[in-house]
Amino acid sequence: MSIVTLNDRAVRSVSAFGSLDTGSMVFIKKLTASSSGTLSFVNGSSGVVLDSTYKEYMFTFKDIHPETNSIQFTFNGSTDGGSNYNVTKTTTNFSTLHKEDDSFTFLGYQTSADLAQSTNFVRLNGNEVGADNDQSLSGILKLFNPSSTTFVKHFISDCQFSQQSDHSERAFVAGYFNTTSAIDAVQFKFTSDNIDAGDICLYGIL
Repeated sequence: MSIVTLNDRAVRSVSAFGSLDTGSMVFIKKLTASSSGTLSFVNGSSGVVLDSTYKEYMFTFKDIHPETNSIQFTFNGSTDGGSNYNVTKTTTNFSTLHKEDDSFTFLGYQTSADLAQSTNFVRLNGNEVGADNDQSLSGILKLFNPSSTTFVKHFISDCQFSQQSDHSERAFVAGYFNTTSAIDAVQFKFTSDNIDAGDICLYGIL
């Protein structure tokens, strides 16, 4: 039998074979959209930590709702405290789709959604999030060792959303910020119009 105990640093699983630190998530900051043009997490601002305190950071998206159809949810990083969100990136993007009426399915690479040494914002969904009252996007984005001044900064994302043509779509995005400067701010926005509603939370991973 195993027992799980909590302390301020980690989750420790105890069994007949000893104990292992299995890590824990530390809540840092929650931003709630309300017709917001952007949501930004800037290290050292409004209680945000995005530095060498943690080697891994995770953003969670809950019911991100656009104001209109035909737009994508995106993000970018900054190396100058949020003055500019224009870091060079290379990414990949593939999706799975299934239409509500079972008339269409898809699994494949989304060439139009990837980046090759671009400073553009990264699309976190291959197709458009629906703007109907009951449609939204939820998911996660992980950013690894953003404060490193030796290596590029890798990230992976997994998002599920209601597509505007009434598809269930899951989008898998991965890539890296091609810089050895520290990433000290991250911004989220739609390709046009505002984020009508939804929460984004930032966690540090021990």
